[in-house]
Amino acid sequence: MTFNWNYMLSLLSDVDFWQATWTVIKLSLLTWAFSIVLGFILALAKQSPRKLFNAPARLYIWLFRSMPLLVLLIFVYNMPQALPSFAPVLNDPFWAGLLAMVLSEAAYIAEIHRGGLLSIPKGQSEAARALGLRYAGTQWRVVIPQALRVALPALANEYIAIVKLSSLVSVISLTEILMVGQRLYSQNFLVMETMAAVAFYYILIVTVFDFLLKRLETWLDVTQRKTTRPVDEEMQQLATARRPAMARSVSVAQEPALQASKLHKAYNNVEVLGAVSLQIQPGEVVSVIGPSGSGKTTLIRLLNGLEQIDNGEIKINGQPFIHLDRQGQQKPRFMENSEHRQNIGMVFQSFNLFPHLTVLGNLLLA
Repeated sequence: MTFNWNYMLSLLSDVDFWQATWTVIKLSLLTWAFSIVLGFILALAKQSPRKLFNAPARLYIWLFRSMPLLVLLIFVYNMPQALPSFAPVLNDPFWAGLLAMVLSEAAYIAEIHRGGLLSIPKGQSEAARALGLRYAGTQWRVVIPQALRVALPALANEYIAIVKLSSLVSVISLTEILMVGQRLYSQNFLVMETMAAVAFYYILIVTVFDFLLKRLETWLDVTQRKTTRPVDEEMQQLATARRPAMARSVSVAQEPALQASKLHKAYNNVEVLGAVSLQIQPGEVVSVIGPSGSGKTTLIRLLNGLEQIDNGEIKINGQPFIHLDRQGQQKPRFMENSEHRQNIGMVFQSFNLFPHLTVLGNLLLA
């Protein structure tokens, strides 16, 4: 028995194969996209200290990682027998396959995202908070872009796995690449030639995706971007022009720019700061000097709200910024007026610049 090259090459222009290839591309891309979004939500929920979010996420990941995809496909496709209201959607093999694959892949991708989130230094979130970004803004502008960059190689491997797993959807009668091949070799018994063509179409999808992924990785790496900007002569003149020195004037009647009263902080019952008070007028420059371990960094972090005070109060321009609410509370509640944070600047010892942004991007965000 000889290999029929002419027949195999003729399959490379077969209309049914190309239609099936487009079906696989749509199914795999939609599965990948929805799973990335759902997986990220699951990863955030699993990392949450609250059991209300943590427990359901852990249960979901455990359940769908344990269930074989083939079993899930058959279960979802036959769900209209128990729930007839889902029949208009799940009777279509494409949508039934998409739902089953998203439910399964989201559990795996959630762990990939969790690894990406754990790799982001804590200082990045603190730097975003110091800039006045809220939780949603921190996730969207700082955490998610960096976590996706870290997780991108693993996510790419997961997409390739999704492309190959799409062949299982043929069990619920979806006309994808493998089913087209099976129909052909069941008629002419040219199994090797037909399966070689099937392999070609899968390799083609993965090769194109791999090429696009490399372009995406290059674009995301700010160190490899080549940007040429013309020199703005007007801005250069403003930057080099000498400005007349202005004398500082401090009004006695003006409210203190920063006022801290009896700040207290302890770690594991070890007192770091005890009843520290501070008052700084507008225009004053204050240096905090002391030996290592004396609480200088802790004091600065308390003033910026990066650490929660155990006692005391902080005011900005005479208005409350940070204090403890003791009304009707067994444990005092940490209260912060986040509007003041936008008017506070902070330079970290390690700078904590955002590596996914250019220098200009860091400055614009600040």
